[in-house]
Parts: sequence; C-alpha cells; structure tokens
Amino acid sequence: MKRVSRLALSSSTDSGLVPVGRCGRPHGLRGDVTVLPTTDDASRFLPGSRLVTADGSVLTVVRSSPHRDRGLVVAFEGHHDRRGAESLRGLDLFAEAATRRHLSEGEFWPDELVGLTAIDPDGSVLGEVTAVELATAQDRLVITTADGIEVLVPFVSALVGEATDDTIVIHDPGGLFPGP
Repeated sequence: MKRVSRLALSSSTDSGLVPVGRCGRPHGLRGDVTVLPTTDDASRFLPGSRLVTADGSVLTVVRSSPHRDRGLVVAFEGHHDRRGAESLRGLDLFAEAATRRHLSEGEFWPDELVGLTAIDPDGSVLGEVTAVELATAQDRLVITTADGIEVLVPFVSALVGEATDDTIVIHDPGGLFPGP
C-alpha cells in the first residue's frame, strides 16, 4: 500500500529492529490473536515469518488472515489456545530493519526524518523534527521550535517539501508556527 503521505509505515529502533505490529485481544479458542499492523509490507505476516518481541522472544507465524478492514488475525507457533493468545496481548512485534522493503522515489522511513532541521523555503530554521505521528487519516511531523513549542505539521506535499540528509523544507501557509 503506497501512502499518500509519502511515509513508509515502519521506523527503526536502536536495536536494528523495525516495528511491524501490535498484538491485540485473542480471537477464538485456537490461540489466534488480532494484530494491528504498523507496516505496509504484508509479507511480514506470511506463514513462517519470524517476529521479535521487545524482550527478544521470537514468534513464528503459523497462519494469518485479514480481520475486518484494518487488521489481521494471526496464529503463532506454540500458542494453541485462548490462554496462549492472551499472553500475547499488548506485545509489540518487530522485524529486522535489514529486511525492510525498498522505498519508492519520494518515500521516507519515519526514523530518517527524526532529527532533521525543519526550514522554510528561504532557509530560515523553523525547528527540529522530533517525532513522526502515524495516523489512519493523515500522518504528521512533530517539529519542536527553539522555544520548545511542538508544532504538528500534516505530512502532505503542499506543506512538506524536499528532504536532504540534514534538512526538510516546510511550506507554512501561515499560522502553523508561532510568530515573532
């Protein structure tokens, strides 16, 4: 799924892992659990895929299927009943960053944007990208100004321009950033 916002859904952690989903409540009695993916790479949940939890445990996907219009139902090896599925509730799932898909032109991983200096088209510094908020309707850049004010900038091409290794251009239509 290519996002209009130009953001790929996963970002990396310092451990070389990328988040790919979060386990929800059990589904049925066979050990299945709902998973809300945070990746746009559906192959992460194919049978045989190995995912890592925050504590380093490895979970192997046995089966997965779509669940409603926003998630999956996934069965993991070694979790064969509702109690086993319940033990997975709330766990974040990760995969190795080296296995991320190749990005298309103009796409970014969120972790590539954090730390960039936000500038206006004239080169004046607006602040620093301190976070990227991924949302269902629209992703946002969190830009922290020199005064410590957090500004949420919708990640749309009308507002967010080119990114280099250390800057990203923000087109403020007026009113996003505090005035002098």
